[in-house]
Amino acid sequence: MAKEKGHIADSGPALGHVGKPLADRRIETSAPCRIDFGGTLDISSFHYPLRRLAPTTVNIALDLRTTVRLDPADDDDIHILSTGISEAAFPPGEAPYDHPLGLMFAVADYFGARGVRIGIASASPPRSGLGGSSVAAVALITAFDRLMATLGRPERSLADRVILAHAIEQGVAGVPCGLQDQLAAAYGGIHAWRWPAEAGQAPFARRRLCTVAGPARLDDHLLVAYLGVTHVSKDVNSTWVRQFIHAESRDQWRTIVRLTHDFADALDRFDMPAAAMAMNRETAIRRAMTPHVLESMGQRLADAAMAAGCGARFTGAGGGGCLWAIGEAKAIAALKPVWAGLLAERPTAGLLDCRVDTRGVA
Repeated sequence: MAKEKGHIADSGPALGHVGKPLADRRIETSAPCRIDFGGTLDISSFHYPLRRLAPTTVNIALDLRTTVRLDPADDDDIHILSTGISEAAFPPGEAPYDHPLGLMFAVADYFGARGVRIGIASASPPRSGLGGSSVAAVALITAFDRLMATLGRPERSLADRVILAHAIEQGVAGVPCGLQDQLAAAYGGIHAWRWPAEAGQAPFARRRLCTVAGPARLDDHLLVAYLGVTHVSKDVNSTWVRQFIHAESRDQWRTIVRLTHDFADALDRFDMPAAAMAMNRETAIRRAMTPHVLESMGQRLADAAMAAGCGARFTGAGGGGCLWAIGEAKAIAALKPVWAGLLAERPTAGLLDCRVDTRGVA
């Protein structure tokens, strides 16, 4: 009896050399970065076991956008030039994915692209804990989707772009990754994202925040600083994952879930003192679990924020990158020169000029 041959499903057309589809058009996309509260709960290692508590992450998109542009190359290689990273070029499918631009090469390989120059310009500092690489991936997927549309393939929905960007990033990283960075990049605005952890359902549920007050009103209640040193999120995240798996910090994470709910509700009703209180409690718990989550400058800024009656939290997994504060408008105004004075002691540090960005990827 002849063996039955396996069927390989048609995955759709490969993009191929971009020279022809780009001959009479320009493809440029952009997406916002984010500040966050309750991060790490978007990693499945946490939200599946904690699902009964409705794990949630809050993020606020900032108008420090990452822009991606596609242009044809003179050869078949994939060329990528990104802010703060040396230009790199590899033949299709040959790039090492542990390269600083490995995620971008993996996205290009997913689409079967060749002969393309990818330009990535970011308004946020590199490796600053604002979700930059995930933002670039969402913008690049959107750019390739629009180019694929010229071959008759419809563009993906926002949700599908988020899921694809997350899947490629997690595969390249080789460690569990969260979803919140891709969601902020795709949708913009101010959201609480719940992680339902239900098989067969969407991996996230969206709740808009500050809809009554309006997102723009929050601008005067926020302060964001770059600490002048980069961070590597997987270092801290790996510690948290290991602790959680070894049952060393379960109560702390249950408390973080509750504090994230408190923070989301306070933000939605525009109760800044309550939001600041929840933020400081959450930061204290994480500092107790991983003291290095705030380096020396971050500790000084956080102490100054609390002394001014504001909340302070690192972005992403901390350990460098950025720190942000929330509080009453007068308290934030008083805190701003204090932070500026402290940051002036480190030439690479400084306050970031940013506002809430209500647009997602565009």
